[in-house]
Amino acid sequence: MQSLRAVHTGTAAALLLLAGGAAFAQDRLPPGPGRDVVAAKCYACHAFEARVGNGYTAEGWQTVLRMMTNHGVELAPAEIAQVTPYLVQNFPEKNKVPAVIVPGPVQVTMTVFQSGITPGSRPHDPLAARDGSLWYTGQMTNTLGRVDRKTGQAKEFPLKTPHSGPHGLVEDRRGNIWYTGNTGALVGMLDPRTGAVTEYRMPEAKADPHTLAIDARGLVWFTLQNANQVGRLDPRTGELKFVAIPTPGARPYGMAFDPRGVLFVVEFGTNGIAMISPDKMTVREFKLPDAGSRPRRIAVTPDNMVWYTDYAKGRLGRLDPATGEVKEWPSPGGPKSAPYAISAIGTVLWYSESETTPNTLVRFDTETGKFQSWAIPGGGNIVRNTSVTTENDVVLANSLMNAVTLVKPQR
Repeated sequence: MQSLRAVHTGTAAALLLLAGGAAFAQDRLPPGPGRDVVAAKCYACHAFEARVGNGYTAEGWQTVLRMMTNHGVELAPAEIAQVTPYLVQNFPEKNKVPAVIVPGPVQVTMTVFQSGITPGSRPHDPLAARDGSLWYTGQMTNTLGRVDRKTGQAKEFPLKTPHSGPHGLVEDRRGNIWYTGNTGALVGMLDPRTGAVTEYRMPEAKADPHTLAIDARGLVWFTLQNANQVGRLDPRTGELKFVAIPTPGARPYGMAFDPRGVLFVVEFGTNGIAMISPDKMTVREFKLPDAGSRPRRIAVTPDNMVWYTDYAKGRLGRLDPATGEVKEWPSPGGPKSAPYAISAIGTVLWYSESETTPNTLVRFDTETGKFQSWAIPGGGNIVRNTSVTTENDVVLANSLMNAVTLVKPQR
């Protein structure tokens, strides 16, 4: 995000760099009305190609443009009117796989909450708080949002550092809401009673706190994906400690504690899972059998089995850390279904398939080995993380739907 920050400063050097980048971008984009605006604006803070992915529907591109303006890119209404059809025509949604709906014995109801969520907020992570409220990180609006399940309305809390990129989300014992500022190089705490925000800054500006979790002692743990580290914060003293993942480019991503308090972290940049001791912060890595595996999120069941979603290979996997044994199951949507968010409720796993049309929510019973799946209302788009309520319901944050979804299994 350095170039975006530079543009905000208005320096001549930054403008010259941006102009040079726009000229370079024009040569790489299809001709047509809107190309010049895309070249000038959509390369402001990242390479355009790195964010197109499999393209978007017309509604998806409208949401993406709202996210850009929320994050500080200046787009006039006339520019949006010109750019939108250009993007829809030249970068349509493609390479999605049809959803596979597996029938089964469990019935669920899905309630979608959108009211009060700022358009283009890009809800990234959800959180089911103990008081019954549902939270989300508004990544592109620099807010944390709280959904009242009784009224269906969301209230958004502004954060301190502009464009801090709120990402991960967790609640502590006192009801404070902790988040990672992925682009702000910080970990923050919101007191929902007052709206006050406390920030803990990383010692290096390049640090990128990603996912976080709180252990039984109240220590806050978090992954730093590009820095290839796992960090630990003591809120009582503000002390920060870090440990590097031994494998270069491992990109530590999702994390979860087992019942004993041992931390497990998936390595999204390679085929690995790291086990980190809570006291000495020593790291032991387990390698998955397929070198092409890219585990993205993780959950642990009461029997200390570590479960992961293999985003690259379309599989659900299980690691037994006591023996190192790995077992994998093909996800119902197939090898291109991109399993992503995952949570464990007892011996049952719930996870999302993020590259199917529509996205699906998958249930896997670890005792019977059977799958069941449902289409997510509105297409899903895209469930990056999940949370579990005190009633054992599942909460989804739908990034491009600009929504939070509550999934209630009938019991």
